[in-house]
Amino acid sequence: MKVIYLHQYYTSPEMAGGTRSYEMARRMVAAGHEVHMVTSYREPDGSRQGWFQTNEAGIQVHWYPVPYSNHMSFIQRLKAFFSFALAARKKALQLDADIIFATSTPLTIALPAVPASRKKKIPMVFEVRDLWPEMPIAVGALKNPLLRFAAHRLEHWAYHNAEAVVALSPGMKEGVLRTGYPAKKVAVIPNSSDNAEFQYNAEVGARFRAQREWLGERPLLVYTGTFGPTNGVGYMVPVAQELLRLNSGVRILLVGEGKEKSGIIEQAEQAGVLGKNLFIEGMLPKRDIPALLSAADMASALFIDLPEMRPNSANKFFDALASGTPVMLNYGGWMHEMVQAKGCGLAMWRQSAADVAAELDKKLHDKEWLAQAGKSARLLAEEHFDRDVLADQLIQVLQAAADGQAELAAQIAPGEYRF
Repeated sequence: MKVIYLHQYYTSPEMAGGTRSYEMARRMVAAGHEVHMVTSYREPDGSRQGWFQTNEAGIQVHWYPVPYSNHMSFIQRLKAFFSFALAARKKALQLDADIIFATSTPLTIALPAVPASRKKKIPMVFEVRDLWPEMPIAVGALKNPLLRFAAHRLEHWAYHNAEAVVALSPGMKEGVLRTGYPAKKVAVIPNSSDNAEFQYNAEVGARFRAQREWLGERPLLVYTGTFGPTNGVGYMVPVAQELLRLNSGVRILLVGEGKEKSGIIEQAEQAGVLGKNLFIEGMLPKRDIPALLSAADMASALFIDLPEMRPNSANKFFDALASGTPVMLNYGGWMHEMVQAKGCGLAMWRQSAADVAAELDKKLHDKEWLAQAGKSARLLAEEHFDRDVLADQLIQVLQAAADGQAELAAQIAPGEYRF
């Protein structure tokens, strides 16, 4: 197949952020398919003008400069979304392909995908990474009734112009079905575990620790990712306070960037935990995350407690599983149920900071529990979330859509995770 892969926020391993599209696309190339990635160049340095192209692991990547950051307002983000959508539509029409694969967020990726699909008379498969616009509505970012109406119409239009839909969790599939889209055409392919790349490595983990004199051999809990409004990373500050009160040796490391970061630093300073048992560093390229996880005794995945957040499919969760690192969650949903059922970490949904700290102090000093939870995490990665297996499912879904057999999508990837 020749695939036009539309993803506004494609990320390579040299960049910070999730690399799902890179990992899926390079496996498509390895399987003999031709992939044209259409994406945006987000750096605000003004060094690029107009489209330019690179080749990454055989993926032909087409970049268009549209500056973007998590510090931008919602209106600024909308402008970036529509600016890219207009440019991407023109680029997609110039490329030869058998199928178009468009992945959100943002949902505006449908604006180039649907017209290109119609004009070229080739099928489009749409991937749902978040239930949008439910998410911005839930956090109060999308308040205008007319904008909400338009966003819901765009959601319906995107799904119902797709030959098949790929959802990243069972909950996201339910969201797609609520629009009246046929269940048999919805595949569930979660974010995945890169089990070879994230294999635990004691040596690189020890080097990571040696570079931080505050750490030594103390138990380490890490968070890596965005410091955004929906992530609620400030959750860790009262937990750190309670750990200090317990005179615990546990250290917390928060790694990343985002509009909430400065506020969290200030919050941690006022709480008296910054530089004592809570430490904050800048975002790491994806290729450096395995070293961080090899150094960690436990990783965390954090979100604010909203029903709309529970179907998420956070990359950091699957990275932790791949490295055999126990995971702490502070939200409900399918991952919470998975952690409880498989014993691969701590499911701390709706627990108080004092209770979370007490459990962390207990478990992070229990070598036997850590070893068993880590084994369970790795086994879950190997048996259910191996990237190679899930990428093959995605290729099968795209091939079925290209062959006019999109009704096979749910059979190919049912996404039934009941433990």
